[in-house]
Amino acid sequence: MIVVTGATGNVGRPLVRALAAAGQRVTAVSRSAAGEVPDGVRHRRADLADAPSLRPLLDGADALYLLVSGAGAHVDAGAVLDAAKTGGVRRVVLQSSQAVGTRPGAPSHEPLRVIEEAVRGSGLDWTVLRPGGFASNTFAWAASVRADRTVVAPFGDVALPVVDPLDIAEVAAAALVADGHAGRVYELTGPAPISPRLRVEAIAGAIGEPVRFVEQSVAQARAAMLAFMPEPVVEGTLAILSAPTPAERRPSGDVELVLGRPARTFADWLDRHGAAFR
Repeated sequence: MIVVTGATGNVGRPLVRALAAAGQRVTAVSRSAAGEVPDGVRHRRADLADAPSLRPLLDGADALYLLVSGAGAHVDAGAVLDAAKTGGVRRVVLQSSQAVGTRPGAPSHEPLRVIEEAVRGSGLDWTVLRPGGFASNTFAWAASVRADRTVVAPFGDVALPVVDPLDIAEVAAAALVADGHAGRVYELTGPAPISPRLRVEAIAGAIGEPVRFVEQSVAQARAAMLAFMPEPVVEGTLAILSAPTPAERRPSGDVELVLGRPARTFADWLDRHGAAFR
């Protein structure tokens, strides 16, 4: 059995579907209600911040997908991993962040670095996934595109190789099921950098109507992000979006390395989700 935490999110949901379609027994774990899950998948509500609540969900499990919400500061990774080992888990795949590698010492991603260290020292077969920015973050623009065909965002011409969450899910499925991934760290990105302004142009093409791009100032972006993100995470995110390092600008080949095909493009993501912007 494979236990998937964060099972209702942009990665967890397609990961659960992929594992179920491959005939794996899956327990989908989230803090919220499940919504629809594939036939044969059981859903349980639990919180990674409450490690004892996970113990009965992990009994008899072979593998664990560990996805922590936010920056992970609320999670005692050692307690979660102890619960996993007690339940019989032998393999853990952690969804971390590219910034753990590209910005060592950054306060915004220090909790994830600590969780990575706990996973590496757990004695389990481990794999770490470090995705860059998600293509699905573009959903944040959907309401304003639908309302008045406008997108407001900072750093309009700074391009990053955003990754399709479906690619993350498929890499995760491979690492959970197949041998050969233990001790590996995979950096997951899209195949080419794309700026916010060019993403807006792609949305306009998908819906067949012009969409106006309005560039925010740094102060405006910070104020907007502080409404739903902790301050260290806001500052870390703004640093990446405004002045990415060469490593953050560079597409990785790890999706293709694992899956044997190129990473999906932003256009591929938009083909599946364009209806959200109409």
